[in-house]
Amino acid sequence: MVARARVLQARLLPHGWLDALRQVSLFAVVYLVYRLVRGIVETEANVAFAHAEWLISLERGLHLFVEPSIQGWASGSHLLMVLSSWLYVNAQTTVTVAALLYLYLRHNRNFYFVRNMLIIGMAIALIGYIVFPTAPPRFLPEWEFRDSVADFTGVKINGHSASASALTNLYAAVPSMHVAFSLMIGWTLSRLVRPRPLKVLWALYPLLMSFVIIVTANHFIFDAVLGAVTAGASYYGATWLARARPAVWRFSGVAAPRLTASG
Repeated sequence: MVARARVLQARLLPHGWLDALRQVSLFAVVYLVYRLVRGIVETEANVAFAHAEWLISLERGLHLFVEPSIQGWASGSHLLMVLSSWLYVNAQTTVTVAALLYLYLRHNRNFYFVRNMLIIGMAIALIGYIVFPTAPPRFLPEWEFRDSVADFTGVKINGHSASASALTNLYAAVPSMHVAFSLMIGWTLSRLVRPRPLKVLWALYPLLMSFVIIVTANHFIFDAVLGAVTAGASYYGATWLARARPAVWRFSGVAAPRLTASG
């Protein structure tokens, strides 16, 4: 029994409990710092709303301002709106944490690369929130947007007068990290899982989250595009990091390889 327990531990925790504790602590601290910094960034509401209006003008000029029409269509189904609102509120953190746990336990060689991608992505996002604070569409009812998440949670917020908590920035819309995280996680798992239906589901996950952020009026299409750009930049950043310093942030001398389909 002891021997079997050791074999099981070696499979699940190839670098031991200490490494698992370090990795959980590292990501938790980085994510908390990301939320805190995002929350304390001072932004004037007028600036954020001006940026939102600029995005609308840009999309209208490119004939891409379809968000009100998409939300209007989706609003015809109460179930669709409830599911979309629930996914927006819960999916990013839940799915990301669950995916990281799965990677650590089942594809440990790939975990470190993905973790680095997520950390780099959060750093890029903070720059975006500081440089280009933007009010989300849900704060613009004059453009026929409806705050479906507020309808779902029962918490009504007026973007011009709302006070955010220490972990919340109401104008952190550009880039969309829902899209960035879903791309980094979805792309990774679509390559690593074996059953074809799961591969397809994970490949479609970024498209689902892109749909969710639009129908809930939390992001513009422009935000989603920049979220995808953030994910791509994070991938290349993590690739460079793996080549330049293979053991970075790993707390051991074992190299952290790039993501491979074999895992």
